[in-house]
Amino acid sequence: MHCPQCNSNNIVKNGRTHYGKQRFKCQNCGRQFVESPTRQPIDNSTRELIDKLLLERVSLAAIARVTEVSLRWLQYYVNQKYYQVPKSVEVTKKKPGRLIIQMDEMWSYVGSKANKQWIWLAIDATTREIVGVHIGDRSSQSAKQLWQSLPPIYRQCAMCYTDFWEAYEQVLPSKRHQSVGKESGKTSYIERFNNTLRQRVGRLVRKTLSFSKMLDNHIGAIW
Repeated sequence: MHCPQCNSNNIVKNGRTHYGKQRFKCQNCGRQFVESPTRQPIDNSTRELIDKLLLERVSLAAIARVTEVSLRWLQYYVNQKYYQVPKSVEVTKKKPGRLIIQMDEMWSYVGSKANKQWIWLAIDATTREIVGVHIGDRSSQSAKQLWQSLPPIYRQCAMCYTDFWEAYEQVLPSKRHQSVGKESGKTSYIERFNNTLRQRVGRLVRKTLSFSKMLDNHIGAIW
């Protein structure tokens, strides 16, 4: 018997798998494996298909059926994806000058509706780019985190339009902040994006069974 990774024959027994098969371990490289495995590694084309399906409103059980992978492996793969996804916005460089952003917060939950999580977003009204994101509670501290997530040029120059939630008034500079109602149309872009987000991410739909059970996965899926 040889190690499938380094081809060494310095092999020892290393317990059994949860299917009851004998597991072996290479003393040279540390690779663990079984003899004559019935389950082959997931190929790159299947992984690429899974990555695309994760961007659609499809359940993990449905993805497992379509791609013919085990739900256990898929959950592990998704957990790693959510952990590794970049959690910062990429914004095109802007020149100093008059900038306009719209801010809003959207309600969601993890585990149960008693554990509320709020998605705070800021959008550039001209380019429609998301320029600031924070996920947390609905306190002024979270509003401050949203403000800090903005690129410096926006914190220096941008005019901010929000609803009448008091946390904004406590954090945003008074000379560059205006609270407006929906009838003004000055927060229409961010409100429309919130609706799009709810339609694209199943765990954000108001009446759904596809809610998040882990906060890390909830945040990773949104990013």
